[in-house]
Amino acid sequence: MLRIFLLVLALQATPQIHWKSEVKTSSGGNQIVLTGELDEGIDHVTGTVTYMPCEGDACYMPVDWDFEEFIKTAGSAAGVVPELDLETAPASAGQGSVSGDTTLPAAGAGTEGGDLWALILEAILWGFAMLLTPCVFPMVPMTVSFFMKGSETPRQGRLKAFLYGLFIVLLYTVPISLIIGITWIIGGSGVTADIFNWLSTHWLPNIIFFLVFLVFAASFFGAFEITLPSSWTNSADKNSDRKGLAGIFFLALTLVLVSFSCTGPIVGTVLIKSTQGEFWTPMVTMLAFSVAFALPFTILALFPSLLKKLPKSGGWLNSVKVVLGFIEIALGLKFLSTADQTYHWHLLDREVYLAIWIAVFFLLGLYLLGKIRFKNDTPLEYLSVGRLALAIGVFAFVVYLVPGMWGAPLKGISGYLPPMETQDFVLGSGGGGTGVSAVQLENEALPDGMIRIAHNLPAYDNLEDGLAAAKASDKPVFLDFTGYGCVNCREMESRVWSDPEVLRRLREDFVIVALHVDDKTKLPESKWVVNDQGKTLKDVGRVNSYIALHDFGVNAQPNYFLLDGDGRRLAGPRPYNLDIQGFIDFLDSAL
Repeated sequence: MLRIFLLVLALQATPQIHWKSEVKTSSGGNQIVLTGELDEGIDHVTGTVTYMPCEGDACYMPVDWDFEEFIKTAGSAAGVVPELDLETAPASAGQGSVSGDTTLPAAGAGTEGGDLWALILEAILWGFAMLLTPCVFPMVPMTVSFFMKGSETPRQGRLKAFLYGLFIVLLYTVPISLIIGITWIIGGSGVTADIFNWLSTHWLPNIIFFLVFLVFAASFFGAFEITLPSSWTNSADKNSDRKGLAGIFFLALTLVLVSFSCTGPIVGTVLIKSTQGEFWTPMVTMLAFSVAFALPFTILALFPSLLKKLPKSGGWLNSVKVVLGFIEIALGLKFLSTADQTYHWHLLDREVYLAIWIAVFFLLGLYLLGKIRFKNDTPLEYLSVGRLALAIGVFAFVVYLVPGMWGAPLKGISGYLPPMETQDFVLGSGGGGTGVSAVQLENEALPDGMIRIAHNLPAYDNLEDGLAAAKASDKPVFLDFTGYGCVNCREMESRVWSDPEVLRRLREDFVIVALHVDDKTKLPESKWVVNDQGKTLKDVGRVNSYIALHDFGVNAQPNYFLLDGDGRRLAGPRPYNLDIQGFIDFLDSAL
């Protein structure tokens, strides 16, 4: 059920006007209709309506509409304001704005609910995995035993253990929440979004994250030990001797500090990935991670007999750490790839990325078989069933990756790989040997303002040229808000666009406009845009982000719209959704 909230109604009229609103649904979309009564003698009313559509749990960006109406009365004492149809209200002026139909967006615009749940699940799995690291595992029985022995009754011990877990959750969740909250209070949601956008797309943080992951991987392999200053740990441990809540809090703080060398890179992974989402996503994912991390302490305190079933500490703990080191290298490569894509360096194209992954996971398989040993490893006397199963899984993954070197789509992990158009050689499409990809050669033949995107589809990189081409060819526009570092965009292109029926429609029936919101290419001064806050936007990505939020009310990628040649919206937005038939129906709705 669509709900409309009228946020502001500023009228330049002396008498009181009693307004009411309703939503009318027709084949053309949803309409907001305002009606009202005027006092006698009033024949002219102007004002501004600000309205915000909501559906289900999703609400969208507020929309402003200025109106001016002249009212003619037919012999009656009081005038009646004619219906104000907000569906025909023009969109706000601005670079790339689309005039005409502003039919309210469908539910899900600007949201990626499925992606959020995937991040939450990943955070939970990492939280549980941290229990098996050499920094954390030995502390589980030690801390639980401390609570059981230091309490007068088992009930009191369980209560303290619960509070201990709660403090662990707060120590991980509250700091990131405060940082996000303070930036939002000081600069508003726009500033917070800008910070997250900068973290996820700018070359500097991505290169730093990549290097940090390599450093942590080297630490996991035994090159050196990363620890926080001993004074922090000693101070927290000293205060843990206090009685009451303060002692429990400082004991939790000690665990967080001592386990930093193992949890630090994982916490960083969770946070960095979640900053590519919306305002609440980093807080929610960190909450999920910390709850999973703290849960074993609470459960073991409630059921102390489970302590006897835990495996003993030993060399297997260091093996877990080494395995995490290999995974850190693979994960860190994604940040370097993001910087490479957004700045068009072409240092880490798809086949180079795949080659590194193949080498990393092949070495991981050899390690699991005991063919490689690191500094702190104990000799492997025999191969356990569990270790053999992991090795089989890793080598099977390597075999799965190998065909990607010749252009196999690898749909299962397509979201984590550079786009196919960066690959120099695709089996069956020619190329190779020249050092210049077939795609790059095709790009050179395209006119200005056009690029090649997934599946070798030609697309306009700006809305104005795309609308002009659509009008000339009498075709609708397929508008794609995407990003070079967008995981969900790559999944949609690999798993949905690749369907023959979808690809045929995109190639034959539409003019495609692809607006990358993380493209760092600088614009000439004539194309700079000043946003609503008076800030000048000087690169392609920022202008495209402004168009997405200001003119289409979406702030997540991917989001797809269908427009006619005049820029009127025919359908959309359609966010990330892997339903192929649903996507075909979406395209057909404009045909």
